[in-house]
Amino acid sequence: MRATLRWAHSDLRTHRGEALFLVLATAGIVASLLLATALFGYATNPWQRVFTQSHGAHVWLHTDTAADTGKLAGLDGVESVVGPYPSAATTVSARGSRAAVELRGMPEGSSDGRPPLVSGHWPTPSHPNGVVLESRLARALLAGPGDTLDVPGTARELTVVGLADSAEPRYRPGEQPGLVWALPSAVPDPGGQVIGLRLTDPGDTSYIVQRAVTVLGSGAIGEVSTWQQARAEAQGDNRLLGQVLGLFGLGALVAAGLAVHGAIGTRIRGHLRDLSVLKAIGFTPGQVVRIFLLQHLAYALLGALAAAALAEALGSRIPGRLGDAVGVWQGLPGHTAALLVVPVGAVLFIGATTGLAAWRAGRVPPVPVPRSAAPSGGRLSGVARRALGVRIPPALVLGWHRAFTRRPRSLATVARLTLPLLLIVVAVSAWTTLDRFHSEPERIGLPTTLSVRADAGTGEQQTRSLLQSDPEVAAAYPGIETAALGPSQTATIALRGLGTRQDPYPYTLAEGRPARATDEAVAGQGLLDLLDVRVGDWVRMTVGDQPQILHIVGRSIEPENAGRVISTSLDTLRENNPGLRPTLYELRLDPGADPQEVADRLAAAGHGHLDVHRVANPADGLSPLRAVVAWLIAVLALIGLIELLTAIGGTVRESERDLLALKAIGLSPRQITAITVTATGLTALAAALAAIALGLPLARWLIDAQGRSSGIGSGIAQGPSAILMVLLGAAAVLCAAALAALPAARAARRRLADTLSAVA
Repeated sequence: MRATLRWAHSDLRTHRGEALFLVLATAGIVASLLLATALFGYATNPWQRVFTQSHGAHVWLHTDTAADTGKLAGLDGVESVVGPYPSAATTVSARGSRAAVELRGMPEGSSDGRPPLVSGHWPTPSHPNGVVLESRLARALLAGPGDTLDVPGTARELTVVGLADSAEPRYRPGEQPGLVWALPSAVPDPGGQVIGLRLTDPGDTSYIVQRAVTVLGSGAIGEVSTWQQARAEAQGDNRLLGQVLGLFGLGALVAAGLAVHGAIGTRIRGHLRDLSVLKAIGFTPGQVVRIFLLQHLAYALLGALAAAALAEALGSRIPGRLGDAVGVWQGLPGHTAALLVVPVGAVLFIGATTGLAAWRAGRVPPVPVPRSAAPSGGRLSGVARRALGVRIPPALVLGWHRAFTRRPRSLATVARLTLPLLLIVVAVSAWTTLDRFHSEPERIGLPTTLSVRADAGTGEQQTRSLLQSDPEVAAAYPGIETAALGPSQTATIALRGLGTRQDPYPYTLAEGRPARATDEAVAGQGLLDLLDVRVGDWVRMTVGDQPQILHIVGRSIEPENAGRVISTSLDTLRENNPGLRPTLYELRLDPGADPQEVADRLAAAGHGHLDVHRVANPADGLSPLRAVVAWLIAVLALIGLIELLTAIGGTVRESERDLLALKAIGLSPRQITAITVTATGLTALAAALAAIALGLPLARWLIDAQGRSSGIGSGIAQGPSAILMVLLGAAAVLCAAALAALPAARAARRRLADTLSAVA
C-alpha cells in the first residue's frame, strides 16, 4: 500500500494540471446535472402542489348559462363535479394597467376548486365587492390586498382582498384572461358558467371531453381546458432549461470519461518500463489497476463532493430563476436522494471508463518488450518526401506526418477532442438562436410589436384611425381571436382572423404558402400535431354552434398558445358570420420606434378605452439560458484542455526516438519544437473542423426538434456566423499550440544521454 501511495503521489506531482482540470470538470458536470434535476423538480412540483391543495378539476368546461351541466356527473369516468360557477368576461384596470379577466362567482365556504391563498382572505358577505386575484394577474396589475380595481365603462369598483395560486392556465396578456374569484352576487350578469370534472383516470381526459361535448352539445361549450395543458404551461421555460442542462451535462460526462480513458492510455504507453518494474518487484495486475483506478476515482470524487456541497450551500443564492429552482427543490421529498444519486452516478461512470483503460496497465508484462527498430512515426510517404524536396518547411511536413501517421491512435485522439468542441458548437448555436428571437422577431412568428384591444363600445373605423394616426405605427391589422372546438371535439384551439385580403397579415411561414383565397388558412405546428393533419388538408371546427371549414395551405411559426392556432383573414371569418367586428389590432412599428412610448401615447389617446400591451416574446423567459450556456461552454473547455494536455504529453513522449534522428539531420531545437507544436495544432484543427461539420447540423436538428415539441414548429434554428466558427477553430488551434510550446521546447533541449536513456 505504501508503494502504491508513493506511485500515486509521484504521478500527481507530474500531472498536476491534468488532475486540477479533471477535478474542476467533474465539479462542473455534477453541478450541471444537479441544476437540471432542480429545474425539472421546480417545473413540475409547484403546479402539482397547487393542483392537489385546490382539489382541482382535470377538465374545465366553459358553457352558456342554458347548458344542463347536471348530466355530466353521471358520465362514466367522472369521479365528481366542481361547480358550476357563474362567470363573466370583463376588463379591470389598476394604476393605469388594464387586463382582460374572467370573473368567476364562487359560493362562500366552498372548498371544491378553490385555489390556495398566497395572501389575504376569501370574500365574505360583509365585503360583497371583494375579489381574489390569480397571482400572475396581480403581478401584471401591480395589485395586492387592499387595492381597488376599476371596471372600465362602468362606475363599479372591486376591492382586492386576497391573492391565490391557480392550477388552471395562467394569465397571459392578449392570449389568456386572468382569473378573478368573487361571490356569486358580484357576478350579476353572467355570460356563461364554468364547471370542472374530476376524473377517475386522468389518462382518459380526451375521451371524457368528447363524451361531455356529446352530452351538452358542441354549441353549448365555448372553451375546454385540461390539466395537461395547464401543467405544460406551468412547466414552460423551466423544463426547457432543465433539458438543456441535462443534455449538455450528460454529453460533458461522456466527454470527460473519454478524456480520462485517453489520458490513462497515453500515460501507460509512456510508462511501460516503470510498470514492468512494478510487476518485477511483486505488484500484481490487480494492484497496478487499482493504482490508476483509485487515483482517478479520488479526483472524480473530490469534484463531485465539491459540486454537491456548493449546490447545497450556495445554490439557492444564485440570482434569478436558477436560485429559485434550487430553493424549491431543496424542500422536495426527493431532494436528498438526487443529491446522492447524481454525484455517485457521475463518479461511477468516470470510474468505469478509468477501469477499462487501467485494465491495459495490468496486462503489461514484467519484462519490457523491446521496441521496434522502425521509426515511431512510420516511413515518410512519397508526398511528404516530395514536399521536403520543394522546400516546404520541415516543421509543417513532419508535424503533419507525426499527427496523422498512426491512424487508429490519431483518429481516437481527434474523436475525443471533437466531442467537447462539438457540444460547444451546439451551445453557441443555441445562444445565436436566442439572440435571433430578440434581434429578428419577425422571422420567428412575431411580425408585430404591440397588441391593442378596444372596449366594446368603440367603433372600428374610429379605432383604426386613432391607431394609424400615430407617426410611428407602420401598420395596424384588425382581427379577432376566438376559441373553437377541433374536429374530435376533445380540445380547444385558437381560431384567429387577422388582416384583410387587401392588407394581409405578414405571417412567418416555414412550409407551404400564404392564405390568399376564401377558406384558406395557415396553422401552427401544435395544431397540426393535435389534429393529426398536414398542410393541404381541410379542417372542420366549431365556434359556438357555427361550423367553420378551412383549407390549410401553409405552416406558420406560432410562438403563442403552444402553436395550437389556425389563422386566416378577417374577411374569411366574416363570410361565415357577417356580424363579426374586430376585437384586437396588431401593430407593426417603424424601425427604431420605442414600443413603450408608442403604447403610452396610444393608451393616453384612447382615454381609457384601449388596452395596449407588448406582444410577448418567448425568449423573454429564457434569459437564464445565456448564463447556462456560458457555464456549459466553460465546463466543456476544461474537458477539451484535459484532452489537449493528454495529446501533447503523448506526442512529446512518443517523439523521443525521432529526436536523435532529427538532431542528426541538422534540425535545430527550435525546428524540432515547431514539429511538435505543428502536430498538436493540426490535431486540434482536425477536431475543430469535424466539430463544426457535425455540430452545425446537429444543433439545427436539436433546436428544430425542441421547436416541434413545444408547438412553435421547426425553422427557428439560427446557426452561428462563419466568422464566429472561424474564431472558434482558431482559438482551439492557438490554445493547442500555446500549450504544446513549453513541453515541446523542453523535450527538444534534452541532453543526449537523457534521450538515449528514454528510448533504451
